[in-house]
Amino acid sequence: MKPSLAKGTRDFTAKEIVNRRLIINTLQKNFELFGFQPLETPSFENLSTLTGKYGEEGDRLIFKILNSGDYLKDLRKELKENSILITNFNHVYDGMTDLKISENEFGKYIEYLDVGLKTFIKDDFYSDILKDYFVKNFNVLINNKYNLKSELAFYTFEKQNFLRNFIEPYIDSSLLETKRLTNEISEKALRYDLTVPFARFVAMNHGQLTFPFKRYQIQPVWRADRPQKGRFREFYQCDADVVGSESLWQEVELVQLYLKSFSELNIPVTLHLNNRKILSGLAEYAGISEQLIDFTVALDKLDKIGKEGVVKELLEKNISQNSIDKLDFLFTQSENALENVLQLKEKFDGIEIGTSGVEELEFVLTQCINLGISSENLKFDITLARGLDYYTGAIFEVKANNVAMGSIGGGGRYDNLTEVFGVKNIPGIGISFGLDRIYLVMEELGLFPENAENSVKFLFANYGEKESLEAMKIIAKLREKGISAELYPEDAKLKKQFAYAEKKGIVNMVFYAEQEISEGKITIKNQENGEQKTISIYEFLA
Repeated sequence: MKPSLAKGTRDFTAKEIVNRRLIINTLQKNFELFGFQPLETPSFENLSTLTGKYGEEGDRLIFKILNSGDYLKDLRKELKENSILITNFNHVYDGMTDLKISENEFGKYIEYLDVGLKTFIKDDFYSDILKDYFVKNFNVLINNKYNLKSELAFYTFEKQNFLRNFIEPYIDSSLLETKRLTNEISEKALRYDLTVPFARFVAMNHGQLTFPFKRYQIQPVWRADRPQKGRFREFYQCDADVVGSESLWQEVELVQLYLKSFSELNIPVTLHLNNRKILSGLAEYAGISEQLIDFTVALDKLDKIGKEGVVKELLEKNISQNSIDKLDFLFTQSENALENVLQLKEKFDGIEIGTSGVEELEFVLTQCINLGISSENLKFDITLARGLDYYTGAIFEVKANNVAMGSIGGGGRYDNLTEVFGVKNIPGIGISFGLDRIYLVMEELGLFPENAENSVKFLFANYGEKESLEAMKIIAKLREKGISAELYPEDAKLKKQFAYAEKKGIVNMVFYAEQEISEGKITIKNQENGEQKTISIYEFLA
């Protein structure tokens, strides 16, 4: 079989891993500098934990895990039992319709019916349906008994009709219903993001946490998305979240964290800001409050499908042209963030939720500028929606300047997320760094150091068993000092050993042959400049 990778996944080479660590180490340092504590959660969660938190589109992208073992065993058993039930129903039905009784023998009819039900039908649900049916249709059945031919035709028709209208729909709804089947097949799923598992953790442990609680996570997540450049099915998120505080200073601090981290990675970025309350205000202004989700999902795709695509999608969601016309100003915003905020104040006159969102965003922008953050790094993006349903306030998105890449970071406020787990009044806000996209941006901008993957400082030439033993003693002492060194594993020609060092990017070749050992010296050759020197073992280890 030809080996292959699952779509949307990658292997990482030593070089790629070292470069990824550079990003992770920078983020981790800053997370801890801002007071965030590390946390890890399982790679998979109960399916019920994840579903219903990301919106309809998000739920479709959740990777479900098959239950172990024969996960349809119980379902097969029930289907078998219901097959037997239908056979028994036929026995009761045929028995009742074969009775030769008159209209005044209703009591005898019911007595026979009770016996038949007890004999063949054990399920009370079916027994009740059958009994009710025969009682209600007693006269009809009796009145047709004299014409055998028509009786037979009538009974056959009625039986088929009863099966079709009563029994089969019940089996379909109870056994073959989609949700039921999904639960039979899968009860677990790979996590879609780190925020919902974090909310689950907070809900389970809120009695032991000190609020506000600040945590960071750097772990992989999975989405059954369409693979493309910068979009993977398995990728890393680097999250920082604060729960237990409604203070807008948390928003300001997260803006600082974003800009400091990207500055240290030498990535020029623009931080796009909006507020979910503003989007709710816009929906109310346009008269489409009941279609808020459809509105935000379409608007969030503006940078991908453009104005025409957004308008088309809104129309397909039955949002009127008149409402779309009222929102046309969204597509022609000023470059000045505060100017755009002030423009909204006029439009939101009398719209409470929209006004609240504007005031919150104005505070964040003003305080960021007061703290010395350049307005060039901040953009009020009124079309920014972020597709996740759980956002309630501020929303962020980071884009690298002059690089054709989607967002490399995003987040927002989610004040109600723990409520779905039964714990109220724990507001939260968080941001995420997209490690994989940050990597692609840094690669495109040439920001990674050359030969970063090579950690070996010295390669010892192999001259045979005796010399190798002595070399390994020196190597052990180097490693104790935290210096990476290795011995060429085979007694091969020096040309081959030199070629190995060159391909691995190892600069220093070390010669510790019989003569050097006897003299207590060691010879080092720099592969880059050709310089070679012989020094004492003591000097070398010092």
